[in-house]
Amino acid sequence: MSIFLKTEDEIDLMRKANRLVGATLAELGRHIRPGVTTLQLDQLAEEFIRDHGAVPTFKGYPNPFGSPFPASICTSVNEVVVHGIPNDKQVLREGDIISIDCGALLDGFNGDSCYTFCVGEVAPEVKRLLATTKESLYKGIEVAIAGRHVGDIGHAVQTYCASHGYGIVRELAGHGIGRDMHEEPQVPNYGNEGSGVMLKSSMCIAIEPMVTLGDRRVFLLPDKWGIITRDMKPAAHFEHTIVIRQGEAEILSSFKEIEQFERENN
Repeated sequence: MSIFLKTEDEIDLMRKANRLVGATLAELGRHIRPGVTTLQLDQLAEEFIRDHGAVPTFKGYPNPFGSPFPASICTSVNEVVVHGIPNDKQVLREGDIISIDCGALLDGFNGDSCYTFCVGEVAPEVKRLLATTKESLYKGIEVAIAGRHVGDIGHAVQTYCASHGYGIVRELAGHGIGRDMHEEPQVPNYGNEGSGVMLKSSMCIAIEPMVTLGDRRVFLLPDKWGIITRDMKPAAHFEHTIVIRQGEAEILSSFKEIEQFERENN
């Protein structure tokens, strides 16, 4: 296993890439409403990323099970957990939720973040799922400190979500990130305290809880990309890219612009 510690100059480049990803997600959030297609969101994302001098990392990303990913973002609606492919037939409806996972390569380094948005007014139980999933992300970040272990992150996420009665998808995990979108180590959303790879200062990782309202079991769609809950109940997905420090981790990506927009429109 090769884990690449980053220099401060490299972390600064990753900070810029992740800020662009955060700005892209915020721009998409302003366009999410009933009647919009997921393909329209993808086109907006690609234009925004390229206009800022970056490349959408997901477009053309290889797939061991089939064709490369055909779009710039993943648009996962309702029961689709991750890797939903944007298309012109999927029209957002009132009450939907949509997880948008976005990656950008800027000056040789990657940014990666995901946010689950509400489309109009969403059922209270689904809103609670989203709130808990986002909170669990920060629970994981709280223990992502040099000297702790990857298992501490997973344990924090799992314990928090399980206490609210939600399922944690186990087939998918967070990951290291840097010049490549997916680097070592894997960062599962479940585990035991003190287990797994030790966290070291200047490691960059993406933490991304994927949480289900019902049963945690999932299956792969025929397109060989989308992953969906077996019981067809909604799932939420939030992700930050962080850098490990001796004390509190630094969050390189940002939800601030999205959250400000949401407050202004509620």
